[in-house]
Amino acid sequence: MLKQHLQLKLGQKLAPQQIQLMKLIQLHTLEFEEELERELEENPALEIAKEDSKEDDYSSLEDAYQDEGTESIETDFDVNEYIYDDEPSYKTASSNYSPDDEEFDNESLLTEGQSLYDYLTEQIHLVNISEEDLKIAEYLIGNLDTDGYLRREIKSIVDDLAFSQGIYTTKEKVEDILENYVQKLDPSGVGARGLQECLLLQIEKKVSSDKAVSLAANILRHQFEALTNKHYNKIIQKYDIEEEDLKDALDEISKLSPKVGGNFDTQTITINQEIIPDFVIQVKDGQVIPMLNSKNAPTLRVSEEYKDILTTYSHDKNSSEHKQAALFIKQKLDAAKWYIDAINQRQNTLLQTITAIVKFQKDYFITGDEKSLKPMILKDVADITGFDISTISRVVKSKYADTPNGIVYLKDLFSDSLTNDDGEEVSTKEIKTHLQEVIDKENKRKPLTDDALVVILKEQGYNIARRTIAKYREQLNIPVARLRKEL
Repeated sequence: MLKQHLQLKLGQKLAPQQIQLMKLIQLHTLEFEEELERELEENPALEIAKEDSKEDDYSSLEDAYQDEGTESIETDFDVNEYIYDDEPSYKTASSNYSPDDEEFDNESLLTEGQSLYDYLTEQIHLVNISEEDLKIAEYLIGNLDTDGYLRREIKSIVDDLAFSQGIYTTKEKVEDILENYVQKLDPSGVGARGLQECLLLQIEKKVSSDKAVSLAANILRHQFEALTNKHYNKIIQKYDIEEEDLKDALDEISKLSPKVGGNFDTQTITINQEIIPDFVIQVKDGQVIPMLNSKNAPTLRVSEEYKDILTTYSHDKNSSEHKQAALFIKQKLDAAKWYIDAINQRQNTLLQTITAIVKFQKDYFITGDEKSLKPMILKDVADITGFDISTISRVVKSKYADTPNGIVYLKDLFSDSLTNDDGEEVSTKEIKTHLQEVIDKENKRKPLTDDALVVILKEQGYNIARRTIAKYREQLNIPVARLRKEL
């Protein structure tokens, strides 16, 4: 039995133009350039206006639909909707874009590189080795990670050789090929199954007659755990040596590389991509002036060629082919109109956001001192601009600003706040800066514990718990006191 009923629903949907705008906002300069080039290629009705063109004559576009004494093609859209000034509003509203166009005209550099796999494979083919052993060696090389380590179990490799290569061998033979062929290749340390073995492979290729090298090899081989835990007194007692002897050995160990494959590329083509700032911050007479990078502010317009095409089609009312062509042009004009709108909104959003950030962090941009950073979260900027927090998040994502004190990652300007003993709110970045300074100045022979750091920061007016100190220390990639110990 059928039943009818009414149901009221409240929903929210994003239009395609809104989705396109959100995607454009989160792109940084290089990605935006690529997206713009793609759109220009796909839509011939869209083009970048020349800088020396200050006025654009759109009369021909209107005349394409209505010439005196000629009936126009019947269409359902108004050409006037596609008329734009060459100067978008965001360029005239306030500070616009950087005049130093060529300063950021840095293209990605493509350079030929060689992968670690190719480099090792070339070497193994020069070794006097049987055909089957060569295949096993090549398979081992193929299982190395980008750091040059063999992370897989030998037993698993033996199984893979049988199933995928049809090579039936033993664990002992694979280990023999690894140790006598693969680990003998350059760079030293390649093919190691752990950090200890990697360092040993490197130290063993040095002159063993040297006292410091010999001691370093013994420490790595027999006292690796004590070394990693920096139990230096235990090592000194074990080998009955002076502190200076241990220093020399540690100096030799510090010259070894824990990631021997780090100098090689995982692909034959590498891209050395420079950071292109999305914003330019200038300081003049105590005033902080935010601007957009000129690459973020293109002037777009409807193609002149498309205007001429529309003018030609307007003289033939009865041709169905011309009507279809006119409708095709309408689609392209619609896409061009939407895209120009999205670009203009993107630039306005970027400019208003960076202006709000500059207003909030004026002291920092003038001094360049991280201690001048004020606590600032996304909501603070959203309240000033009137944008949604998610929009602000998209704006600052992967964006950089060129300031008088260097390139700054926008996300680094945001931080939570804590209240000091004077009742003032201070940025957590300021506290981290003080923490870093205290640790940098500590006696490395007796590093400060987290409890000691709590006392010192409390004396400076920052009342912080020990677990908070530990959290900030980890965020700064600073190890515990025991691991910061030096001779």
